[in-house]
Amino acid sequence: MLEKFSTVKAFIFDIDGVLSDGKVLLLPDGTQARNMNVKDGYALQLAVKKGYHVGIISGGSSKEAYNRLKGLGIQDIHLSAFDKLDTLKEIVHTYNLSYDEILYMGDDIPDYEVLSQVGVPCAPANAAEEIKQVANYVSPYAGGEGCVRDVIEKVMKLQNKWFEPSSSTSESFKW
Repeated sequence: MLEKFSTVKAFIFDIDGVLSDGKVLLLPDGTQARNMNVKDGYALQLAVKKGYHVGIISGGSSKEAYNRLKGLGIQDIHLSAFDKLDTLKEIVHTYNLSYDEILYMGDDIPDYEVLSQVGVPCAPANAAEEIKQVANYVSPYAGGEGCVRDVIEKVMKLQNKWFEPSSSTSESFKW
């Protein structure tokens, strides 16, 4: 199962239920705040730095989430993507990717078609049962609790890109 991780060149993630814990805090000013994991952020910025294509496809729309992800170096962020499969096709075409090279992690029914198309479909531990059944890998970590770090770390370790003791760890990323 994990042998497919060795061919990954691109990571694409959903936000709610994957990068966040799926909960929305409703603030008095109308803002819908999300909770994101710092270790996931570290792994995301490192993947960008190491040359992986990192993208986001989310049906939700949050300028706060957008700003956080931009701060991690992610350039390819698609919010309010109500047809995630069309968005995936656009990404594949724009960046000349192969579906087999893409790891996508989603947690619920809107992610089903995308997961069915990519080479490495993944899900967090608390994903919907239908999603777990189509996933090649189900992380032992829940959404917003390290599932993104889990898959990025596994891929990068298999490809010998994860940890290099001689490299500086004081990068200027906001993880």
